[in-house]
Amino acid sequence: MGSTTAGILFLGSLVLALALVYRPLGDYMYRVYSGRRHLRGERWIYRLVGVKPDTEQRWGVYARSVLAFSVVSVLFLYGLQRLQDRLLLSLGMDPVKPDQAWNTAVSFVTNTNWQSYSGESTMGHLVQMAGLAVQNFVSAATGMAVAIALVRGFARTRTDQLGNFWVDLTRGTVRILLPIAFVGALILVSGGLVQNFWNPADHTVNTIAGGTQAITGGPVASQEVIKELGTNGGGFYNANSAHPFENATSWTNWLEIFLILLIPFALTRTFGRMVGQVRQGYAIAAVMTVLALVSVSLTMLFQGMHHGTVPTAVGAATEGTEARFGVLNSAVFAVSTTLTSTGAVDSFHDSYTSLGGMMPLVNMMLGEVAPGGVGAGLYGMLILAVVTVFVAGLMVGRTPEYLGKKIGAREIKFASMYFLITPILVLVGTGVAMATDSGREGMLNSGPHGLSEVLYAFTSASNNNGSAFAGLTVNTVFYDTALGLCMALGRFLPIIFVLALAGSLARQGRTPESDGTLPTHRPQFVGMVAGVTVVLVALTFLPALALGPLAEGIH
Repeated sequence: MGSTTAGILFLGSLVLALALVYRPLGDYMYRVYSGRRHLRGERWIYRLVGVKPDTEQRWGVYARSVLAFSVVSVLFLYGLQRLQDRLLLSLGMDPVKPDQAWNTAVSFVTNTNWQSYSGESTMGHLVQMAGLAVQNFVSAATGMAVAIALVRGFARTRTDQLGNFWVDLTRGTVRILLPIAFVGALILVSGGLVQNFWNPADHTVNTIAGGTQAITGGPVASQEVIKELGTNGGGFYNANSAHPFENATSWTNWLEIFLILLIPFALTRTFGRMVGQVRQGYAIAAVMTVLALVSVSLTMLFQGMHHGTVPTAVGAATEGTEARFGVLNSAVFAVSTTLTSTGAVDSFHDSYTSLGGMMPLVNMMLGEVAPGGVGAGLYGMLILAVVTVFVAGLMVGRTPEYLGKKIGAREIKFASMYFLITPILVLVGTGVAMATDSGREGMLNSGPHGLSEVLYAFTSASNNNGSAFAGLTVNTVFYDTALGLCMALGRFLPIIFVLALAGSLARQGRTPESDGTLPTHRPQFVGMVAGVTVVLVALTFLPALALGPLAEGIH
């Protein structure tokens, strides 16, 4: 079987598996967030934190709850890292330096999991488990909660209540993320991932598949499935999912991609059920699918073209790619991890062809909406739908409506601010880095490729992705501080605008459909949303791309 055929079968089986679980998982999550009954364990959690679970919140209270929880989480995780040498299971690791502790704390709390350190040589087991792994769960559950609050804004009428953040957070963690992570971890352990408490000082060496000698260590399997399921990029090892103990074989590679895409796609079914129109969920899923298939096709094409002296000589762009995965399957992983807010990598994007390396950049610049991060992808796509119906309304001279809600000046301002935040952070951050000695000192390459590395770093941080292009030294005070600010602002400012939009929509009544109402469940609307998404990115980022990967490709 040729590599191209194998790559197509790999992708096809992935699409089929996602289609099979789409309906049951989406319906299950609908029941989780719509049910009135609280589990006994959940009630204990509510008593512990002093929450009244049957009391709902206005959008402002919901937003303050998100921010308060996140601030406390950042402070706790920062302190855990700074006191690491005095804690159990520290493995003799020194305290994490202040700027790096700030960067890491913000990174994991914002669901970014950008790492400016080598996990196996910087963090002890307690920090990895009680700090980082916990945030893999709750930061993902926070994104899901915000998405559900926005959906309630569309589904409810003449109310200022959007649900209870603490209930949504708890249910998302206990009923969705934990069960799937538990099953996924067992499967990955059976595939060869390590799950133990090894101390690197012991220098234990084990034999892995193929006779390769490698040092074992760490609670890797559970953290691996958590990072993929929670769409996080943080890994126990610096090599991330390219390391055999984080991703052992071709089928574990397939499973990790499946876990990355599982919840974001299924949430569109949950959305359709909650608004009482399943076909609306199918329409949003269709937009995500179209964008994803175009992206993966282009990335596989660009990587398969393998232009350049060395790639042409060997017949493939194999540099930076694991032989056990291959070029095309690695391209699928790269697309999946950057179309979502995952950031895990099984190959080095810095080693891709110039146009192949451009595609992960473009994926993040799209806003990671195909299907996007856990929760973040859904609310990003819904805001794109709001922008699309507003544009369509202007074209026909009619007040735009979406799901029976009028999109007026207030609503479109919130949607516009949502989309302006990330480009501002990316472009200003990149500009400052290129204009200062501190920013340029971290560059290991010059010219267009060096610019691409810096642009990728700020795009990844501002979009809460977490993947790295490589080739850039980011463990410096400048990059730890700047990227930490981008991660924090890129996460919480959009969330505030999403919740404000949800509150505005929930207060409205329901506008009956008429002959002039734009149908938002048909292929025409799917194409319009996909087109608006691409146009917004092109208008915003094309000059930067022209100076980076496009210039490199032409050269």
